[in-house]
Amino acid sequence: MSTVEFCQRALREEIAPPSIGSVKLRIRTAARDLGWSYTRTKDAWYADPRISIKPEELFRVEAVSGLSYARQEMRKNDRAIERAEALLRGEDTRLVRTLVAAVREAFGLRDRA
Repeated sequence: MSTVEFCQRALREEIAPPSIGSVKLRIRTAARDLGWSYTRTKDAWYADPRISIKPEELFRVEAVSGLSYARQEMRKNDRAIERAEALLRGEDTRLVRTLVAAVREAFGLRDRA
C-alpha cells in the first residue's frame, strides 16, 4: 500500500468517517483536523496520482487517525510470508530441493549431498 493509499483510507475511515455526513463535509472536517488546505485534503481523499505525501504529513495522519503505516506494511509482509510458506509446505519435495539447489548455486555454494 502506498502512502497516498494509506492516507486515503485513514481519511475516509478514521479521520472523517461516513457518519459525519456528505463527502464535502467529511473532507472539510479532515482538513481542519489535519491542518491542511481543503484542496490538499481533497487530493489525498481521492488519492490523486499526481501527489506524494511528505513525511510530516504522514506523521500527522498517523497521529490524528491512530493508525500506523509501518504496522500495516509489516502485517502485509507477514501475510505474504505466511502465504509463501503455505505454498512451500504443500509443494512437492523435489521442487523445494530444486529451489534450494538453485539458491545455493546463485550464491556460489556447492551442494554437498
